[in-house]
Amino acid sequence: MAIKKPKPTTPARRQMTIADFSGLTKKRPEKSLVRGKKQNAGRDSRGRVAVRHRGGGHKRLLRDVDFKQTTKLNIPATVVALEYDPGRTARIALVHYVDGQKSYLLAPEGLKVGDSVVAGERTKVKLGNRMQLQHIPVGYRVFNLEMQIGRGGQIVRSAGTSATLVGFDNDYAIIQMPSSEIRKVRRECFATIGTVSNPEHNLITIGKAGRMRWMGRRPTVLGKSMNAVDHPHGGGEGHSPIGLKAPKTPWGKKALGVKTRNARKKSDLIVRRRVHKKKKK
Repeated sequence: MAIKKPKPTTPARRQMTIADFSGLTKKRPEKSLVRGKKQNAGRDSRGRVAVRHRGGGHKRLLRDVDFKQTTKLNIPATVVALEYDPGRTARIALVHYVDGQKSYLLAPEGLKVGDSVVAGERTKVKLGNRMQLQHIPVGYRVFNLEMQIGRGGQIVRSAGTSATLVGFDNDYAIIQMPSSEIRKVRRECFATIGTVSNPEHNLITIGKAGRMRWMGRRPTVLGKSMNAVDHPHGGGEGHSPIGLKAPKTPWGKKALGVKTRNARKKSDLIVRRRVHKKKKK
């Protein structure tokens, strides 16, 4: 799917780029597969801010996307429409099963209206088909990957991403993640063949602050621009230094050089951690 660049009728639109939706089916979402989404502006059950910089934004409908497909094993489905989902970066596909049921699936890149897809423990190795890792040939790209047997796809669901099956080790399949991390996953876990749709998503330029507001993102400022009561970096005359030996989070904890992984949780399934790119001096 291509990227459109509007005419520079305003300074903001000069830098803005927009996704081209021409390849999608122009229709309203399937009524039986959508539900309302309550806007809580980042507040928790007590009404306090749990996530900062959230609020406003356009009203959305939640699409019920089937990340498991285990209730429809070995039942073929035909792709009826490719649709936009405001809740994710990828596109979704509306499929009709031969038994009459409808469902939304995460659409792989290259899937077209009229194509047939199927999920099963072992099926034909074809774009959009879903099966257990132990029956997928080594070297194939997969997405919507299960981490625990029967839980459904949890990772590799963002636009343009894919994981690579690089081998097997006893009861485990060895997967190279989009982050370059290599880890083990049970052979019985399911995955879908292909790469997630909408690979040009990372090329979109927002262009203006108002567009972020449409997406439900409120403004963000540096801690040093705040008052002392609002942030450890706050206070002082104008844009003054933070006045600390080390930067802190808004809640007073160290912000740099702190290990965030839980040492009590085992990481035996990680074969090689992701590679950190060193900054050029």
